[in-house]
Amino acid sequence: MISVVICSYNRAAYITQALQSLVRQSLAATLFETIVVDNNSTDNTAEVCTAFIANNTTHHIQYFTELQQGSSFARNTGAALAKGKWLVFMDDDAIAYPDFLQNIYNFISKTETGLALGGRIIPMYIPAKPKWMSYHVSSLVGNFDYANELVEFVPEKYPLESNMIVCKKDFDTIGGFNVALPGVKGTLRIGGEGKDFFIRLKQKGVKVYYHPQVIVEHITEVSKLTKEYMYRVASGIGRGEAVRTKAIGKGAFIKKIIEYIYKLGGSVVLGIIYTLKGNPSQFAPIVNFRIDALKGLLGK
Repeated sequence: MISVVICSYNRAAYITQALQSLVRQSLAATLFETIVVDNNSTDNTAEVCTAFIANNTTHHIQYFTELQQGSSFARNTGAALAKGKWLVFMDDDAIAYPDFLQNIYNFISKTETGLALGGRIIPMYIPAKPKWMSYHVSSLVGNFDYANELVEFVPEKYPLESNMIVCKKDFDTIGGFNVALPGVKGTLRIGGEGKDFFIRLKQKGVKVYYHPQVIVEHITEVSKLTKEYMYRVASGIGRGEAVRTKAIGKGAFIKKIIEYIYKLGGSVVLGIIYTLKGNPSQFAPIVNFRIDALKGLLGK
């Protein structure tokens, strides 16, 4: 019924926890499979996954490689290998709640196609949430909590691709992820692949819902949240929007530039508000987020 696709790149230290969380699911093991797609890892991801599979034969887990670098390539490969009617995408440094798949199954068992789903993502900060982290910056580390109840996404909103569920037929109909938006590719990031995917999915009439009980935790090492890392993620969003909007036309690209400048102004106002509330350390990250995204959009 379900194929869980985990695309991995140098997460040998955490992928065992991701796989273990799937083995511990309340949903019967006969109803889902897990597919790990290794996207050219240079660590011992292969050995870790192979050992885990050998020690957990009660669950159907497979390991493959994808040599073309980028999460869009890897996700498309996982989808092509999947035998399930539904695709569930999860990150290699995520930990699924025990009823993650059961809640998905309860939703998808009522339909065959025409629906997609996104769930909640909770950052698991190691060792603790930094003082400079605010709600408006936490999306860069995967924080996602759209609503308190099961609702359909409004037109301009969509799930994050690290916790998304789609019917394989619908996935195939739109050709999967756009490889012109590969996601992480070495040190370069060209993001927005999830946004592009759901825009095309909605254009086919697919209704996209948010389920607050479809939950994963995302491991976030605070020591790695350097200015360089945050720039890479934020600029990657802008870089992806440049690719997407230029494909539509010059007008769409110019409109996006104006939108980003407007958001930059809004970030300054938010930063001032945080400062006045006694959280001055949250000012710079909010503004830098928008500056970096604008740089990416402009190809800087």
